[in-house]
Amino acid sequence: MENIKLNDGNKIPAVGFGVFLIENNGPTYDAVKIALKAGYRHIDTAAAYFNESDVGKAIKDSGISREEIFVTSKIWLQDHGYEAAKKAVDTSLKNLGLDYMDLYLIHQPYGDVLGTWKALEEAKKIGKIKSIGVSNMSPKIYSEFVSKFETLPAVNQVECNPIFQQKKLRELMKKDNVKLEAWYPLGHGDKKLLENPAILEMAKKYKKNAGQIILRFENQEGFIILPKSTNPERIAGNINIFDFELSQDEMEIFRKMDTGKGVHDPEAPGVAENLLKNFKVHD
Repeated sequence: MENIKLNDGNKIPAVGFGVFLIENNGPTYDAVKIALKAGYRHIDTAAAYFNESDVGKAIKDSGISREEIFVTSKIWLQDHGYEAAKKAVDTSLKNLGLDYMDLYLIHQPYGDVLGTWKALEEAKKIGKIKSIGVSNMSPKIYSEFVSKFETLPAVNQVECNPIFQQKKLRELMKKDNVKLEAWYPLGHGDKKLLENPAILEMAKKYKKNAGQIILRFENQEGFIILPKSTNPERIAGNINIFDFELSQDEMEIFRKMDTGKGVHDPEAPGVAENLLKNFKVHD
């Protein structure tokens, strides 16, 4: 597994296993156990995924040293603000059954982001978190908040795939050496993307499937990628992307697929309100 060096000096595995929309109390536990057995060493969860406890149990039962596994979680909107965020860090640690998290993100960039970030900075200083970052920050939101942070984020986790390559955001983050983590790296199973003739031609050439070709493009672009599946064959396949390399011409074919548009607009009116309404991590 390749590792990518973050701007705080820590290293993160280039491919992570995402557990969004996988249920707790069994399914997430099973999926994480399968992923770890397949060679993943980077697990990405969140308070609002409601499955931190399964992630923690799977890690504990895997027999793999804690130091070998990179664990990410995220604070939810409901816990934004300095005091609430300090409690949320401890709650995630308790749910995971861990002494520290390798990466902790502001899941959604609304409300008291600055107070929340201060709490995360303090948690990092005392060792509860190794690295801190943000998520779902568009170029506008990133510019608004990051300039006010005392500590730069290590990553910004956003929607990113060949259809939506976040070129403007990447250019903005580059000067701070903030890495992009890609959710929906396969375009949420976009049929048009997975059946693109150029991608299928590359798949035939390299004896891979379309998903592996897409993930390899993203890896070569420098993204940290977070594919998700509960299918053991796909879980194993999504990490098997390091035994071939796309040519520069093939990379250019992918770069021309960018439409500049994704399925999620962090700047859309009412996003924060709808998220708070639909996801409550506690009463």
